[in-house]
Amino acid sequence: MKIIFYIVAGILIFFGVLFIWGAFDPSAPDGWIIVGVISVAIGLGLIWLATRLKRSVAGDTNVTVKVDLPSNVSMDTFKCQSCGGALTPENVKMVAGAPVVTCPYCNTSYQLKEEPKW
Repeated sequence: MKIIFYIVAGILIFFGVLFIWGAFDPSAPDGWIIVGVISVAIGLGLIWLATRLKRSVAGDTNVTVKVDLPSNVSMDTFKCQSCGGALTPENVKMVAGAPVVTCPYCNTSYQLKEEPKW
C-alpha cells in the first residue's frame, strides 16, 4: 500500500509543479495555479500518510523447520535428560535457531545436541 501511495504522490507532485509553472504563461487559464497547488498538497499529504503506515512486526512471522530423514531411521522414545519423562514434539521449540526442549514434568530446559551417527 505504501508503494502505491508513493507512486501516486510522485505523479501528483510532478503534474502539480507543471501546472504551477504553466500558470506563469500569459495565455494560461486562471485556475492552473490553484490546481497545481492543490495537486502538490495532496501529493505531500499522501507521502506523509505513507510514512505513518505501520510495518508488519517481526514477531508476527512463523518459521517452519522441515527435516528430511533417511528411510532407514527408526524412532526411539524421546525422554527428558533430567527426569526421564516422555517428551513430545510439542515440547521442542526453536530459540535463536537452536532446538530447545522444555520438560513438562520437571520444567527443565536444555538444548538438543545431535550426536554423531557412528
